[in-house]
Amino acid sequence: MQASPVMEVDRTFVLAKATQRAADGLGMSGRTLALTVGFSAPTVSRILHGERGIDPASKEGQLSLMLVRIFRSLDALVGGNETKRRTWMTSHNTALNGVPANLILSPEGLGRTLAYLDGMRAPI
Repeated sequence: MQASPVMEVDRTFVLAKATQRAADGLGMSGRTLALTVGFSAPTVSRILHGERGIDPASKEGQLSLMLVRIFRSLDALVGGNETKRRTWMTSHNTALNGVPANLILSPEGLGRTLAYLDGMRAPI
C-alpha cells in the first residue's frame, strides 16, 4: 500500500488567514490592520481577499504573528466572548496607560499589549 502524498502548506497563506481572523475578531478595519502590521492598504486588501500571503520571517510577518497572539490571549481571557473582547480593545486600560486598539498601531504598543496579555494568562 502506497502512502498518500503529504500536502505542502504555504505558511504565508496560513499566516495571512490567521491575521485576517485575528483582525476581524479584534474589530479592526483593513486600514487599522495596515497601520498595525506595516502593509499598504492595497496589500492588506489583497491579503483579505486571499490573493497574497504574509512571510512569517518579514517584519510585517513578525508583527502579524504578534497580532495573532494578542487575539488568542485575549480570546482565552474572555472565554471567547466577542463583545467582551471588543470592549476590552476599545476601553482605556490603566495598566497599559491607553486604549489597546490605539496602542497596537505602533510596534512598541503591540509588544506592550502582548506582554500584558501574556502576563494575565500566566501570572507568576
